[in-house]
Amino acid sequence: MTDPRSGVVEAPDEALVELARGGDPEAREELFRRGRDVAYRVAFRLLGNAEDAMDAVQDGFIKAFRHLDAFDGRSAFRTWLLRIVTNAAHDLGRRKGRRPALRLADLDLDPDNPGGPGPSAIAPSVEHDPGRNLQLDDLRRAIDEALARLSPAIRESFVLFAEAGLSYKEIAEAQGIPIGTVMSRLHSARQKLQAALEGIDELP
Repeated sequence: MTDPRSGVVEAPDEALVELARGGDPEAREELFRRGRDVAYRVAFRLLGNAEDAMDAVQDGFIKAFRHLDAFDGRSAFRTWLLRIVTNAAHDLGRRKGRRPALRLADLDLDPDNPGGPGPSAIAPSVEHDPGRNLQLDDLRRAIDEALARLSPAIRESFVLFAEAGLSYKEIAEAQGIPIGTVMSRLHSARQKLQAALEGIDELP
């Protein structure tokens, strides 16, 4: 009989969870390898600090592996994991009293197109056109301020969508809210970002 651990790298998450529940260290290592990058990106966007983000990811994975029996398969493992990491990030942020400093350079600004053109599409390089620097600085400052003013709930939905690439349904599962609420939060985030552009002179 073939040892199921020989195919750990190719195994789906659900199969790895079953192996990990039985104490298989290779399955746990593979689940960690698959989830660590997106978990870190989400934690970093929520906390704005690399060291804190790493702590939140570590806490999240420890809790996830400790409570694997609570994973019922109704959502994808990644969605379930990100909910735990997000909660760990919020707990850490509250303990340290930190408000994340999201910046234009850190996030894709189009909630309808995660992973799309990103900031450069809105704020093109002016390296060879110094006359546009002041306008571009105003644009970046306005957007940075709008991102910083997002409420924690809206920020979390936005980060899960723009950074983790989760669908509306997956965000709803990760946050434990209706899909309609997810849509409302993302719409609000988009409106705030668009409002930040009002009053900024159009770049020639």
